[in-house]
Amino acid sequence: MVRKWLKIRFVLLRVVDDVVLDIGEGDCGSWSSLSKDGDGNSGRSCVNQCISSGCIGEKCFPQCNSSSDGGSVHNPWYTQEPLYLKWKQSDCLSDCRYYCMIDRERERQSLGLEPVKYHGKWPFTRVLGLQEPVSVALSILNLLMHFSGWLSFYILLQYKLPLKQDGTYYEYTNLWHIYGFLSLNSWFWSAVFHSRDIDLTEKLDYSSAVAILGYSLIVSIMRSFRVRDEAARVMVAAPLLAFIATHTMYLNNYKMDYGWNMQVCVVMAVAQLLIWAIWAGVSHHPSRWKLWFVVIAGGLAMLLEIYDFPPYEGFVDAHALWHASTIPLTYLWWSFIKDDAVYRTADLTKKDHAIDSIVPVDSNGATGFLFMGFGCRCEIL
Repeated sequence: MVRKWLKIRFVLLRVVDDVVLDIGEGDCGSWSSLSKDGDGNSGRSCVNQCISSGCIGEKCFPQCNSSSDGGSVHNPWYTQEPLYLKWKQSDCLSDCRYYCMIDRERERQSLGLEPVKYHGKWPFTRVLGLQEPVSVALSILNLLMHFSGWLSFYILLQYKLPLKQDGTYYEYTNLWHIYGFLSLNSWFWSAVFHSRDIDLTEKLDYSSAVAILGYSLIVSIMRSFRVRDEAARVMVAAPLLAFIATHTMYLNNYKMDYGWNMQVCVVMAVAQLLIWAIWAGVSHHPSRWKLWFVVIAGGLAMLLEIYDFPPYEGFVDAHALWHASTIPLTYLWWSFIKDDAVYRTADLTKKDHAIDSIVPVDSNGATGFLFMGFGCRCEIL
């Protein structure tokens, strides 16, 4: 009886110690005793023992002492297994942290305590080696939606709308092509990061997200204010690109500050939503209802990034729900972009036809006309 009471008391003290550490560290570093900084003694002891012995209880990890083919991890590089096999198999430290976390959460659950974050992340249940399987699947779906939207946009411009000799009539074609590439890049690294969380994939995911958010803000400014001159575009984009580059270098080379990065991303997201909302209200665009829907729904979905909760059954958390909400919004967003291309092309071709119908052609094959007070004379090519 005494030994049982001492065991219960030890577990309670261990759990209380973890809870205090979690509260004290805040949202950006609450890996608790299993953190990269090694805060708590009990969790650190669990991870250290696992690394040295390669086992947690009866579960052992051969990669802690050797590669999957039985060779030592200290052998020369040319004797090591291929990189794609190493990627498929979690490393020793990752597995030790994961299973120590699982054991800790089972103890907390048996005492009726709520889950806590470890290194800023909720405890998820792995499936086929994927750390956050639901977020991985939803990231891939978002990537496919962006690819489908960009491809249909490209086909619309190149094969369905009239073209000029030097390209498309739509003035923002290249801007949206770059947007499509950055979106595909962002969702690709999101899928990789959620499947395997290491320093490299984390930096690539965060950097890609910052890049697409910053570029989306630039596009919103250029489209809403109809910035078409190349010099003016450079003046608008340069300071924002400089800030995005500086922020990205700060995260990657100085400190991965999750709280500061969240503030930067929220500010950029809110700014572009407000710009699009105001523009939709004053522009009388024929597809402005799509823009209104994306702005309102996107603003509500962004709350999922701010309001966080533990994953249901170890799979679905607020971030995964945000991934799910962006799938239909992506379809509607690219639909608006295509509608805008049709609208602007029709407007510009109508003006061209109107000018052609009123401009006389002289005997030398040149045209002369008066437009907004300026005399112009252009050779017909």
